[in-house]
Amino acid sequence: MSDAVRRPTGHVLVAADKFKGSLTAVEVAARVTAGLHKVAPEVTVTSLPVADGGDGTVDAAVAAGFERRTARVTGPLGEPVEAAYALREGTAVVEMAEASGLRHLPPGVFAPLTATTYGTGELLRAALDDGARTIVLGVGGSATTDGGAGMLSALGARLLDAEGVPVAPGGAALASLATADLSALDPRLADTEIVLASDVDNPLRGPKGAAAVYGPQKGASEDDVALLDGALGQYAAVLGATLGGAALSAADAPGAGAAGGIGYGALVGLRASFRPGIDVLLDVLGFAAALAQADLVITGEGSLDAQTLHGKAPVGVAAAANASGVPVVAVCGRLALSPEELAGAGISRAYALAELEPDVQRSMAEAGPLLERAAVALARDFLG
Repeated sequence: MSDAVRRPTGHVLVAADKFKGSLTAVEVAARVTAGLHKVAPEVTVTSLPVADGGDGTVDAAVAAGFERRTARVTGPLGEPVEAAYALREGTAVVEMAEASGLRHLPPGVFAPLTATTYGTGELLRAALDDGARTIVLGVGGSATTDGGAGMLSALGARLLDAEGVPVAPGGAALASLATADLSALDPRLADTEIVLASDVDNPLRGPKGAAAVYGPQKGASEDDVALLDGALGQYAAVLGATLGGAALSAADAPGAGAAGGIGYGALVGLRASFRPGIDVLLDVLGFAAALAQADLVITGEGSLDAQTLHGKAPVGVAAAANASGVPVVAVCGRLALSPEELAGAGISRAYALAELEPDVQRSMAEAGPLLERAAVALARDFLG
């Protein structure tokens, strides 16, 4: 290890995502801090839990000083659920999974054809009611493939079949969509900046689209995928006829297929701008100011693998830190990247819980104590 990496470190910034199924991002930071202080009690450690727009985004915002707000909204199956969002000085962080996520489905139950994003629209409306005029819409972990149609309906859009009847909830019903009227959308949206924060850049339709890539994760069969893809095509055609050619071409825009196509609904109906989720969250959470004080950054997530290299939080953190000349190391549950891949992502080294406990179930169950042990090893290597 070079002297540059082993330089004396007085201030460590822990900016890691959750270990899904084991530890929240806040818990990850706490365990890492405890491990570091066992070796180097004099080191200052700043915690800045991060997220990439998916599950845990609201928690990360609250940990950074936002106020948690809650609203009773419609869940993906139509039942009421309690959903949270974060608010600070006119900026809201809304996590669609809070309202329309897989977490709200009973174990083993999926509804790929009928699950709705209506509750996400209600959550956006609640943020508007609270005075938000900048909204970060984090998408991921959705139970839905309705193109954001439910979200738009909750905000005032009228999506009708050939008989003039509102289409039923869910993506499958969009096959019968004949006309769309967005003239009654909540007028406050015109004065609100909405940023679509996502870690995926899929188009709405096709082999890389919302239904084909993510539908099976939501219980969609091969026939369901074909039905949903066609229905989303009808949806885009009708919105294109209503709003113009730009709305039709937006179906191919990066992020349109995010979270069951809610990206498309946000881009077209809410005039949202698309940005990689981790970039948006680093800005919102104040990462630059925290980084300015740091001599070393520790990032990570549950699994460092090929998906990590495509817009996940650790790579975004590493890119920002490297740009400022601050070295980066990582912690994770499972490591599936080579040293060369890690280096290419700007990460000097990774410490995996699997190296301490190879049994996956035990590693997840004991993730907290194992992470402290990994942080001890990290501290001996980098803070000594």
